This record gives sequence, structure tokens and C-alpha cells, in this order.
Amino acid sequence: MAPGARAHDPGAPPPTWNREVSRIVYDRCASCHRPGGTSFSLMTYQEAQPMAVAIKATVLSRQMPPWGAVKGFGDFRNDEGLTQEQISVITDWVEGGTPRGNNPNAMPAPPKFDAGPQPALPGNTIAVKADMPLDRAVTLDGLIPGRVAKGASIQIVAALPNGGIEPLLWLYEYRESDRHPFLFRKPLELPAGTVIRSVPTGAELFLIPLQR
Repeated sequence: MAPGARAHDPGAPPPTWNREVSRIVYDRCASCHRPGGTSFSLMTYQEAQPMAVAIKATVLSRQMPPWGAVKGFGDFRNDEGLTQEQISVITDWVEGGTPRGNNPNAMPAPPKFDAGPQPALPGNTIAVKADMPLDRAVTLDGLIPGRVAKGASIQIVAALPNGGIEPLLWLYEYRESDRHPFLFRKPLELPAGTVIRSVPTGAELFLIPLQR
């Protein structure tokens, strides 16, 4: 059995594209993998089935869906990675022969996407272009990349006045699609004198203080 997979319950019906897998794809993959998206389409069974082995490999290695940050370095409430249950459903579907399913009515409606511009930054963001001390206490709700070189890997930390280090965000092999908010599961209290470190020369990130 592949690492990260679970044994399929022999008494349960195997996952099918129509009933389970399409829901995962529409919810977590279709924002990129669709006609007009940034990658090849997976919106139909005919498109997804030939890619099944590759899909299984990328979700097991957590390369997809792309998140842009190294997991475990910061704890984010909007992490769009698949749950272990969703990974298991996809794995069972592939190992079960990628069945389509007999009931097309079991499929969800295809998602719709807004083609408009990216939302504006919150008005209270704090730009960070190099190592920067905070001149006041900040309750930090998250970060958002601004100007980051394609392919860059950056570990952003907060050096606290008491000598402690708080991991904030580790961007890995940055892509333009990674320019989205990374919102902490629990806001971080950063006292005055905290230094935001490791933003390289030429790069820019924004701190997102909690809006009260």
C-alpha cells in the first residue's frame, strides 16, 4: 500500500468519480485545473482518468493542491491542502481501477470562478522589505507576499525581544499563484521591538494585523 493511504473497507462501495472524486477535484483543484485556468483541466472524467496515477502521486507527496508554504512552519487556518481523508479517497479510487460510477446525477454542479482582479490588500497592512523592527505591539493575523522572485525560497521569522524565535512563513519555490494571504489559525502577539527577519533584498511581504 502506498504511504499515506488507508486500507479500503471491503464492505463499503469503492470511490467513484461521479460520487466522491469529482467533489474533491471541484472543491480543491478546479481553481487551477480547468479550461482557462493556469494548468491542464481535470474537470471531466475523460480528462482526469488518464492522469490518475500522477494525481495519486502528487496528492500523496502533498505537492498538490499548491499551497506555496512548507507545512509545519507556521499554522494557518486557510491551508488549502487536502485532508488525509480526501487523500485516502483519491488513493482508493486509483487503486480500485478509477471507476466512473453509474449515476451521473451523483456529481456536484461544476464550480464557477470569478475572473475579476485579485482583491486589494487590507488597509492596515505593514510592508516589510528587509529585517524590520516593530515600533509597536502587533497582533498578527497573517502575511501576504508582495514582491517575491519566482522560484525563491524564504523563511520569515519573528525575533522576539526576549530572544525567542517565532516561525511565520516559509515560502518554497515561489510562484505567482502563491500570492495569497497566509492566515494564522491563532493570531500571534508580537511585542514592540520584535524584528521581522529574512526578507531578502528586493523582496517585499506584508504583515496583516488583526482587525478588531
